[in-house]
Amino acid sequence: MKKLIKVFPVLMITLLMTSCTSVRVASDYDRTANFNTYKTFAFFKNGIDKAEISDLDKRRILRAIEAELLAKGFTKSESPDLLISIFTKSRDKVNVYNNGWGPYGYGWGWSPWYWNNYRGTTVSRSTEGTLFIDLIDAKKKELVWQGMGTGYISQNMKNKEERIKEFVAKIMEKYPPGAEQ
Repeated sequence: MKKLIKVFPVLMITLLMTSCTSVRVASDYDRTANFNTYKTFAFFKNGIDKAEISDLDKRRILRAIEAELLAKGFTKSESPDLLISIFTKSRDKVNVYNNGWGPYGYGWGWSPWYWNNYRGTTVSRSTEGTLFIDLIDAKKKELVWQGMGTGYISQNMKNKEERIKEFVAKIMEKYPPGAEQ
């Protein structure tokens, strides 16, 4: 039983960390838009310039979006049907885990052998990021589709590009509306 009590916090933290690796996605769209008419795209520079992330990350996101759209049969064009814009948000999360049973040790009552057996608290920090991908009808200048992905951002630079590709791929699975079913 004591081993289970010692292992349980570690199992919970592991479960929490692995459940945070996925990207949660949602999308919304104009129900009157005919998505079959959209065949070409270009990036909406004014919107992209407003995204508050590094230029390197912007390029990573745009390359991933371009790859996804090209795979769906779109063509990049100077006179596009769709304009693509992005927006990002992030928030820092702080998790506090109590790893001890208090200053009195295990079980009931008081024992001099368990005095100051408190093992402390663990604090972990992570950044939760949200990426919005907006598809705008180029002729009407109206938003026709918006995809959103929320997940944890890796501070490990080696995995950053792969994580961005994963975010974009999961979001773009929702386009065109009804395609994911």
